[in-house]
Amino acid sequence: MMKKTFAMILAACLMLSVLAGCGSKKEETPAQTPDETPAASELNVGVFYYNFADAYITTVRNAMDGLLNGAGITFNNYDGAGNQATQLDQINTAITNGANLLVVNIVETSSPDAAQQACDAAKNAGIPIVFFNREVADDVVSSYENCAFVGTDAPEAGHMQGEMIGDYLLENYDTVDLNGDGTITYVMFKGQEGNAEAEYRTQYAVEDADAKLTAAGKPALQFYDANNSSKYLVDTAGNWSAQAATDYMTTILASCSEANGNMIELVIANNDNMAEGAVAALQTAGYNTGEEGSTTIPVYGVDAMDSAVQKIENGQMTGTVKQDGEGMANTIMTLVTNIQSGAALMDNTTDMNVDAGVAKIRVPYAKITG
Repeated sequence: MMKKTFAMILAACLMLSVLAGCGSKKEETPAQTPDETPAASELNVGVFYYNFADAYITTVRNAMDGLLNGAGITFNNYDGAGNQATQLDQINTAITNGANLLVVNIVETSSPDAAQQACDAAKNAGIPIVFFNREVADDVVSSYENCAFVGTDAPEAGHMQGEMIGDYLLENYDTVDLNGDGTITYVMFKGQEGNAEAEYRTQYAVEDADAKLTAAGKPALQFYDANNSSKYLVDTAGNWSAQAATDYMTTILASCSEANGNMIELVIANNDNMAEGAVAALQTAGYNTGEEGSTTIPVYGVDAMDSAVQKIENGQMTGTVKQDGEGMANTIMTLVTNIQSGAALMDNTTDMNVDAGVAKIRVPYAKITG
């Protein structure tokens, strides 16, 4: 009897289970295909910086952190520390760990290989990638429909710097020409070999200044070391660092002085960090203190870092070109927001300066002088 009762109860339970399942089926979330954009709540951004130690990049990173946090977007920052192999490993690891949007400040710029590897990694994972600040080749950007670049017009900073220098020298020629020989002797501090920004700034700052000088009947600038055919001193570590410029300038000032009649009369630097490093060495030698009676050697940089702008206001530097870190971050954030909302990567950019035929957005520079 007991066995019969148990069997009846079991049969009833099975019937109820079948009836409960009739006409309903548990909905399954379809797997995301490579062409689908992650929903806003799922956005997970990997932001890769070539070097946290770079002063300008720090301004971009701080602005990006604020914007991403404000939008409630999950993100992780990665420090490439100037090592391309490290950065590529970080990118692959981030993808494995669920990053579905990459924002990359590539380390290596002397060839397109590293950027192409990063782009291919994103393409294979079916996720968008935005390069920024350090120029990547058009072919890299065009190799993937969900790839873009946000940066500046690299030659523009060099042209602006050269124009500022030429104008200043023509207005203050006799004061700047410390030894009265009719020629301005200069030193150029280059950030990195093979970097587009460094190449153009090094070239056009001098060429455009020379054009203004010679048009006014003045001789072209003269590099301080006649044996240096390159006519620049480069940060051998590729870090655009203040320390590199300080070390170079300290060595130069050991033999170049007003007393010897061969004092450096103009300093041109590819960025503010190097410009400020040169100022530090000049101040140790008694120049550029900003105090009444102190001789100021004109020093020009690029970036318009707060500290450099303050030095300009204090009479310790002469000029810089603003590379807008916040503007860079805001432009990148437009593309991030597009992905967050499900729009195409390059939507909402019609009012921006976009290159013809390639997804590259240019953030404008601006001149800063006293």
